[in-house]
Amino acid sequence: MKIICLQENFKKGLNIVQNIIGKNLTLPILNNILLDVSKNKLKLSATDLELAVSSDIQCKSEKTGSITIPAKTLFNFVNTLPNKKIEISVKNNIINLKCENYQSSINGLNSKDFPIIPQLKNKPILEINSNKLKEILEQVINFVSFSDIRPEINGIFFNFSLEKNSKFVTTDSFRLGEKTVSLKINKQKGSDLSSIIIPYKTAQELIRIIGNQEKDENIKVIIQDNQILFTSNNFELISKLIKGNYPNYKQLITDKFETNILIEKEELVKAIKLSSFFSSKINDVRLRINSKKGIIEVFSQDLELGENLSKIKADIKGRDMEAIFNYKYLLDGLNSINSKKISIGFNSEVSPGIIKPEGDSSFTYVVMPIKL
Repeated sequence: MKIICLQENFKKGLNIVQNIIGKNLTLPILNNILLDVSKNKLKLSATDLELAVSSDIQCKSEKTGSITIPAKTLFNFVNTLPNKKIEISVKNNIINLKCENYQSSINGLNSKDFPIIPQLKNKPILEINSNKLKEILEQVINFVSFSDIRPEINGIFFNFSLEKNSKFVTTDSFRLGEKTVSLKINKQKGSDLSSIIIPYKTAQELIRIIGNQEKDENIKVIIQDNQILFTSNNFELISKLIKGNYPNYKQLITDKFETNILIEKEELVKAIKLSSFFSSKINDVRLRINSKKGIIEVFSQDLELGENLSKIKADIKGRDMEAIFNYKYLLDGLNSINSKKISIGFNSEVSPGIIKPEGDSSFTYVVMPIKL
């Protein structure tokens, strides 16, 4: 194996693949990145057996071949080199790198021992703009659970059963986010698959990779054998899907409320943040809704620190109400909404609050109250 490539391109490829690698004592080869050279192309790959990422780099290849190299050492060395041409050659599982006056030899492992990364042959069910996909995932990912007991809620539920509107949903049983998006779904012939659960780590890694790309591009989504592939011109990400049935959350969402509120988002965020400084160990803040005065009081109290009360004007229709919420959950939901005003619906002190952007039904945030 012998190639010449630019340090800048090599660095970009390593940035894409190296993030999923941790310290694996059981299988040391998983700490390595696979370098595979074909005609004028260097393919970098990494995997943790649940998730695999690959990136292609243009290069001048004099001799094809493959090897695996310790990720941390390779990443740190290449990142420190000047932005010049790098000469890379391999002999006896040792990779030699040379760039101007710098050179290094790194001990590698035979590529035959590297896990086989599956190749999905199905046609894409979806093609979507990368930044659009990133925005969708970012809006719901913070509400994912980390439960050993209920693995089905440890990811993003992607429901594409409806003809026009697909849904991305996450919940940890205390709050829930639902994003509705109009997507063109190309359903596979003979398949009744209509929903999947994408692992949190997969979605998180996808957000990171897209965020580091220099320009928008389309991403194709392929599903096959309980695996999902996201592929573009710059990278491929393949992951196992979470097995199980996602909870029937629809019963939590309603459009009919006893109390309807329209309020400036930033004013409410500020009031909740101020109250959070005086919240107790259970992170509670109390919302007191006065429809006649058109005011929401945000109150918190700690016996050692003291108390805080903020009053915010709002357009309120319906009965007065008082409910207690975890301030962190309220802020997470509010920070996922970009509109200046938000609507909040309540039906009782013990039923969930429903928060939406003003005039936008594509995103719904559900938060459960604290029962004292």
